[in-house]
Amino acid sequence: MIQKPSLITYITAGDPNFDATLQFLEILSRYSEVIELGIPFSDPMADGRTIEKSHYRALKAGIGVRDVFKIVEKFKDNHNTPVVLMTYYNPIFAKGLDNFIGTAKDSGVDAILVVDLPVEEANDYLSVCEKYDVKTVFLASPNTPNDRLKAIDEASSGFVYLVSLYGTTGARERISNITFDLIRRARSVCSKPLAVGFGVSKAEHVRELLNAGADGVVVGSAIVKLIEEFGEKACDKIEEKCRELRKGLNI
Repeated sequence: MIQKPSLITYITAGDPNFDATLQFLEILSRYSEVIELGIPFSDPMADGRTIEKSHYRALKAGIGVRDVFKIVEKFKDNHNTPVVLMTYYNPIFAKGLDNFIGTAKDSGVDAILVVDLPVEEANDYLSVCEKYDVKTVFLASPNTPNDRLKAIDEASSGFVYLVSLYGTTGARERISNITFDLIRRARSVCSKPLAVGFGVSKAEHVRELLNAGADGVVVGSAIVKLIEEFGEKACDKIEEKCRELRKGLNI
């Protein structure tokens, strides 16, 4: 699903509203190999304050799962950029596996990342994703042992998402040494492409991670922060940030 080097960008669907999200996706599609689109959720436990607040803004705007599918559908009418839907399991459970994943496929979703679904409990989910030809992405962290990392690799038909640090999402000033250790270890265990996220905010970070062996780099909070600051008028700022980040792909 991704090839080195890939920039993967994230925003929360519906932040600050439906139409603005479509405008932001238009910009991201010019600079990103893959786009992650978050479904707003009331308890985004893996996310730091920046993305957590974006979920609340989207929910306040009345954005639900059905609206997210409509956003993807409208975006896909004119763009081929792969979309990874990032969600917690509750919205899937509430809609039902077949209903949720089938509708996701119909709307144009290419892959799904369920933040709080352990690979050990994902058999039914994997079967339905395979049924609808929706790719899967699972998370691995710095303390994931090699045997579990191998299971995550086998279950991930899209790519393996390496969490670069202990803790939640959010922009950091520097990449920790544990991130580079994780990339080296994952590269020796995994056969699928590796994308690294959580804490990435600069072109320098992108370059360092790609040089360390990552195939793709995920940037979310640094973009979402611009939406927090500028709202509907964030388009120019998002484009400026994306241009900067792409400089890191020159490895």
